[in-house]
Amino acid sequence: MDRNEKLKNMSFEKLYGCLVEKAQRKGRTRTEVDMVTVWLTGYTSQQIDEMMSDGTTYGAFIDHAPAWNPLFMQIKGRICNVRVEEIEDPFMRKVRCLDKLIDDLAKGKPIEKTIPEA
Repeated sequence: MDRNEKLKNMSFEKLYGCLVEKAQRKGRTRTEVDMVTVWLTGYTSQQIDEMMSDGTTYGAFIDHAPAWNPLFMQIKGRICNVRVEEIEDPFMRKVRCLDKLIDDLAKGKPIEKTIPEA
């Protein structure tokens, strides 16, 4: 099983929980993480809550997002020593875009500066 398949099969609850914890360690809130995630994926906060408890995989969360914000292609920068804008695999690009937004949030950027504007 390759890295993408392992990631796709992991629990959404576990991985999203790690993103929330990362932000909270830096003084941010779950609500702020949800706001960024809602902007990026088109899920509602309620849908995110439901997926946290219904056994959704991270792959299903990424692959079945209702409305990826078209501005996600403007997300740039490094995450895990990789430039987000250079990632060719569509699944991994979406994963790393969410990682990058949460990383920026955790670094103290205001939400308005974290998400790209039109």
